[in-house]
Amino acid sequence: MSKTLIKTTKPKLKKPKRFQVLLLNDDYTTMDFVIQVLQQFFAKTEQVAHAIMLKIHIDGESVCGIYSYDVAQTKMSQVVDFSRQNEQPLMCVIREIE
Repeated sequence: MSKTLIKTTKPKLKKPKRFQVLLLNDDYTTMDFVIQVLQQFFAKTEQVAHAIMLKIHIDGESVCGIYSYDVAQTKMSQVVDFSRQNEQPLMCVIREIE
C-alpha cells in the first residue's frame, strides 16, 4: 500500500499598492482655502494643515495622505469637486508609491 503525501502551501499575499495624494501649488488658490481642504478632507489639525500648506507654497506640491488606490481616487475627486464648487483652481493628483 503506497501513501501519497499532499503538500499544502499558503498562498503568498501581496501587500496592496499605496498611493500618495498630493496638492499642487498655483498662483490663485488662497492659503486659507488650502488649509480648509486639508482639515476637511485629510483630517489635519490647523497646525499641521498650515505646515503642509507652506510646503505646497514653497516646494510646489506636498503629500496630504497615503491610501489604497480607491481611497486616494475618492479623495482626489472630492478635493477637485469641492475646489471647483468654490471657484478655486486647486489641483490634486495621486502618485503610486514604488
